[in-house]
Amino acid sequence: MNQSMFIVWRESVEALLVIGILQAWISQQGQHRRLVKYLWAGVLLGLILSGLLAVLILFAGDAMSGSASEWFQASLALVASLLIVQMVGWMHRHGRTLKQDLQRHADSQLARQGGVGLLVLAMLAVSREGSETVVFLYGAGAQLRGTQLGWFALGGALGLVLSALTVTLLHSSRRFISWQRFFALSEAILLLLGAALLVSAVERIGGQLLAMDLPELVYSSVGEALWDSSALLSDSHGLGGFLAGFAGYRATPSALTLLVWLGYWLVVVGWLRQRPVENAPCLS
Repeated sequence: MNQSMFIVWRESVEALLVIGILQAWISQQGQHRRLVKYLWAGVLLGLILSGLLAVLILFAGDAMSGSASEWFQASLALVASLLIVQMVGWMHRHGRTLKQDLQRHADSQLARQGGVGLLVLAMLAVSREGSETVVFLYGAGAQLRGTQLGWFALGGALGLVLSALTVTLLHSSRRFISWQRFFALSEAILLLLGAALLVSAVERIGGQLLAMDLPELVYSSVGEALWDSSALLSDSHGLGGFLAGFAGYRATPSALTLLVWLGYWLVVVGWLRQRPVENAPCLS
């Protein structure tokens, strides 16, 4: 539930931010009433495309069984983790110019293709956020069943409501939290979630490797726990369960899981430190 709520919340806030920037730009144009229709048509088409992607992924997942299903779910969890890192890196570097870039693209599209160009721009922006949400949610919730799946869906619905409240709060007052702090905090949580998705993917892949005829070193690296900290902090409930879902914590990690988790953070921190932090969209 926590994972789905945060994913939908963060992605919806970004989508609403993009729509808000485009809507503010339209209000300054001479044909704003006509252009608003193109904007919301693009938003609707973007949502439809995201929905079609969700249907295709669910269909593909249901059509597979056994080992193929495990590899498919592991692959999507891995893709989701990589997408999170890519998205955070992009916002980390281009967030401050997001408004100017969108307005420049809108000016260019309007000049070349009229309202249809604006429709395409809105469609691409919304479908990108929607597609990322679909992949993230599938990667995080593919293993859930029954009641857990119901709570996962409820978390997504709550995330949608929270996103509308968050955007309203950020636009109305900066006394509580600024855009810069919001994106810095949400990006940090996203990276933690990316680590959790990567660990889940590695564990699924490890489970498939254990079924193969491989050298003993592989079995020990994948199947044997380096330690057991369950007595101190179990990863099945409470704080440990929360950290397991949000940061990839494991009470009994294998050598492969630990190496991948450490490698993830070394790569992410090194990559993000290459350029100065500029993660707050300039909204003024």
